[in-house]
Amino acid sequence: MATFKVNGVEHTLDIEPEMPLLWAIRDELGMTGTKFGCGIASCGACTVHVDGRAVRSCVTPVSAIEGANITTIEGLAVAAAGTNPAPPNLSAVQQAWIDHQVPQCGYCQSGMIMAASALLATNPNPSDAEIDAGITNVCRCGSYPRVRKAIRSLATA
Repeated sequence: MATFKVNGVEHTLDIEPEMPLLWAIRDELGMTGTKFGCGIASCGACTVHVDGRAVRSCVTPVSAIEGANITTIEGLAVAAAGTNPAPPNLSAVQQAWIDHQVPQCGYCQSGMIMAASALLATNPNPSDAEIDAGITNVCRCGSYPRVRKAIRSLATA
């Protein structure tokens, strides 16, 4: 059994302790916004927040997050607002992604948005070098200049 909160809702799942968090979120809870990319924590498509930190869920066993608060892309606007906003409310990062037309294919973008949200929560005015160091997610379409532009648009002086 594993107990943790996902997007503010507590779940107790009868699953193996070594099951990766990614599969608990996708297969057990039916939240498919978090994507599988590589399975070795390299690409970042599976990035979620665990107690506010960006974590690669494909290599994080559920035993490591017992009692934690998990935020997925589906809950990002809720977490940002502190309430349960009705669609189409978005987090500031999600809106910046739209405003700066960041995605191309979009597959990696939920993980990229989660990584950017965590970066901005700890560093509200990152330099380009800090963005490059903090956002290690892989985008096969090469949307990195637009990612940086969207993050910089949210930075505070």
